[in-house]
Amino acid sequence: MADDSPFTVDPRGIAATTTAIPVQYTHGKPLRRYILWYTIVSLAITAVWGGALAILIPNQVQGLMFGSFFTGADAGVDLTALTNLRSDVAAGTATATADQQRLLGLLGQFEGARASALALVTSIGTIGTMLMQPIIGVFSDRTRSKWGRRAPWILYGGLLGALLLVAVRFAPTVAVLVVLWTLAQVVLNASSTPLTATMADRVPEDRLGTVSAMGGLGNFIGGILGGVAAGALFATIGLDVYLIIAFGVALAVVLFVLFTRDRSSKDLELAKFRWGAFFKGFLVPLLDRDFRWVWIARVLLLFGYGVSTALGLYMLQSYIHPAMSQADASATAPLITLVGLPFTVIALLTAGRLSDRLGRRKPFVIAASILMAVSMMIPLISPTLPGLFIQAIVAGIAFGIFLPVDQALFVDVLPDIEADAGRDLGIAGMATNLGQSLSPILAAQIVVLTGGYQLVWVAGIVLVAIAAVAILPVKGAR
Repeated sequence: MADDSPFTVDPRGIAATTTAIPVQYTHGKPLRRYILWYTIVSLAITAVWGGALAILIPNQVQGLMFGSFFTGADAGVDLTALTNLRSDVAAGTATATADQQRLLGLLGQFEGARASALALVTSIGTIGTMLMQPIIGVFSDRTRSKWGRRAPWILYGGLLGALLLVAVRFAPTVAVLVVLWTLAQVVLNASSTPLTATMADRVPEDRLGTVSAMGGLGNFIGGILGGVAAGALFATIGLDVYLIIAFGVALAVVLFVLFTRDRSSKDLELAKFRWGAFFKGFLVPLLDRDFRWVWIARVLLLFGYGVSTALGLYMLQSYIHPAMSQADASATAPLITLVGLPFTVIALLTAGRLSDRLGRRKPFVIAASILMAVSMMIPLISPTLPGLFIQAIVAGIAFGIFLPVDQALFVDVLPDIEADAGRDLGIAGMATNLGQSLSPILAAQIVVLTGGYQLVWVAGIVLVAIAAVAILPVKGAR
């Protein structure tokens, strides 16, 4: 019988295509090696987001803004003591002197400016990434090189991203930090987006679940490891943690390209590309009623969740009582994320299976949204460190329910699952980035306008509650 497969498998477990692109790993040592390095690079890049966004960027912004408000004799002011004094004055257990009242006024201005600056840095970077991701994907699809289509993007994106992280460490102003961090995010995504595409290129369909799970594990561990390491090391080496993270990224991408080599794509045949049709395609799935409502619900839930976490480090210093020092807050912030992780994983595995078994999606998404809203009531009622830990656990359960079922719901309502699933799920991914980019802006404006953090939690509650309502009009899934 003739073999109609486009692949011929050699004894090493590598499938050769008739066009010599790309390498595909079918079994054995080559597949195991690919999974290992794919997971390691995923971990290294995600460690950037866990360490920089949660710990390093907020501390860097705080350091840059502090000198704008506390100068001269005020340069040595103890922010923790001043914050606790404000709480005692508000509770009626202390009375501030005239000079302390002046310092409390400066503290309020500083906190608003600090939150606004952080929102500017993180939001612009996320928006830049959101806009560039699909373009990077198209360019990597069409790249001709002796290393294959993806490797140049993974290698040079990772190396240039590492250099930009080093530059971010030495940013002298918030404006320069905005530019450098945005460039770093975009360039690092120019590495991670093609990295994800190698999975579609090189892994057979019956192995995709395994590789995807390992990549997801790398993302989970990388985010947590980056945050915990940055929090633990910040007290001793400060912003030099950037240099360690940058070295890890550079080393990982170099080793990935060396140990999982692809075939040349110099002979790649390309159809003519039309930018107009490319951008017009992004509007098509949003014209579908069910897809649009699920998309809106995801934006709202991640918007609300992001509002509650965008200023996490600052809440430890300025919202809870007693307030924490900068070093203690930096060490504690990743632990709050870590405590919710086991509950997220358990909920993720349980909700996905149960949803499949019952053939229902909407009730799970609605329940996750309501539970998320309930979690945000906890620190609103109890503005303490234990309150934040409990909130993280409950929110972790809600997020674990939401993630797999929401993704499955998107698949259920795809307008054309056979022809345009990749494009439409990419639009679904943009909902995540949009929610995350809007949340720091809203959180910062609330702090600026109210001088406190209480209404940040209220805004989060309202947004995730609306997300639950937004799922109700969906008719094409149960």
